[in-house]
Amino acid sequence: MKEKVAKKKWFESIKMPHTYVILTGILIVMTLLTHIIPAGQYQRIEDPVSGKMIVVPGSFEFIDVDAPGFFDMFLALQRGYVDAADIMFLIVFAYGFVYVLTKNGTMDAALGTMVRSMGKKVQLLIPVTMLVLGILSSTMGIFEEVYGLFPIFVGIALALGYDIVVGGAIVYLGVAVGYASATLNPYSIGVAQDIAGVPMFSGIGLRVIVLIVFEAAAIFYVMHYAKKVKEDPTKSVMYGIDCDFVQRKSMEELNSIKMTGRQKLCLALFIITIFALLYGTTQLEWYINEIAAMFLMMMIFAGIISGYSTTEICKTFIESTKSMVSSMLIVGFTRGILLIMKDGMISDTIVYYLVTALDGTSKYITAYGMWFLQSIIKFFITGSSSQATITMPIMAPTAELTGLSKQIAVLAYQFGNGYAEIFWPTSCALGCGLM
Repeated sequence: MKEKVAKKKWFESIKMPHTYVILTGILIVMTLLTHIIPAGQYQRIEDPVSGKMIVVPGSFEFIDVDAPGFFDMFLALQRGYVDAADIMFLIVFAYGFVYVLTKNGTMDAALGTMVRSMGKKVQLLIPVTMLVLGILSSTMGIFEEVYGLFPIFVGIALALGYDIVVGGAIVYLGVAVGYASATLNPYSIGVAQDIAGVPMFSGIGLRVIVLIVFEAAAIFYVMHYAKKVKEDPTKSVMYGIDCDFVQRKSMEELNSIKMTGRQKLCLALFIITIFALLYGTTQLEWYINEIAAMFLMMMIFAGIISGYSTTEICKTFIESTKSMVSSMLIVGFTRGILLIMKDGMISDTIVYYLVTALDGTSKYITAYGMWFLQSIIKFFITGSSSQATITMPIMAPTAELTGLSKQIAVLAYQFGNGYAEIFWPTSCALGCGLM
């Protein structure tokens, strides 16, 4: 009896292109669009209340600008790497700190302690972590500050029998859904409501419900995928792909690891770093530069506590950068795409065309249309505050003219800005998550 040879379905033979191939395609498309979409801009004035530059409704005008050429694409990439240097080095320094804690065994010992203390309920780490990150992001606007947690939770996920997607999703979806379901976030809701002219942080009841529902959905999704992968590793979307940068330990190995005195001090340093991060960003107005400097300082302190010599600390830092070069360069690449659009002056034109499409529509179509347009605009304008200052002066009056509340315009911005952040490749958070 002849054995039947299983035939692969056509879609099973399709391989996902390399990240840089995808980004290159986007870069080429954006460059071509600068030759198709006419350049234009809105006039902007300073808002006396917030001090931010906001768009003057009805002030859009087309302008003459030389569209970027073939060589300009490569120039934009170089400029993108320079422009995104702060975030790129934040990633390097954050991972350097984590790498020291991993190399000296602190992370494995801490994981072993956690596994023993939680017993069979260790999977609860997923919902607890995602909920904490979601609340911090929803209230205080924490987002970029968690980039350094990616390698930590990837290692934790692998140790628990999951894959690297679970580790990344714990951090990424936890914080991104919280940011999109903002309740008191001053960088999104605060700016949008201020420009729209509605009471600051009004409508919080609905947004709390939104946060609970969507964060619960994200947690359920991650836990469902994690369970599926643990039961059958071949179900992982990363099955068969090597992850050299992550040191793997089995559950049995973790259970047997006891924490030394030096490791206890390093764990205390890690906890102090987290609290310093929260205090600095909420009370001292820290951002990328200060956070990167803190991670660099803590990396050196961790090396000293570990008993490393100055030479060993330097060599360990160099070791950590080797596995992060490809990942950090993604951030500069995506910034180059944004610079191409900026050079071609097409971002404002796209906003103008999209908003014009809402003229004469019913209030229901307008409401969903504003949400859809904000999602599209997010691809071209990545900053939350920047998107609010450009779109809210236009969207808020549009909502009123069609019989909608300005709060609907704010909500459309919140959902369009926040949830699109999870998917668009121009999002810096997604670029960092691709590591």
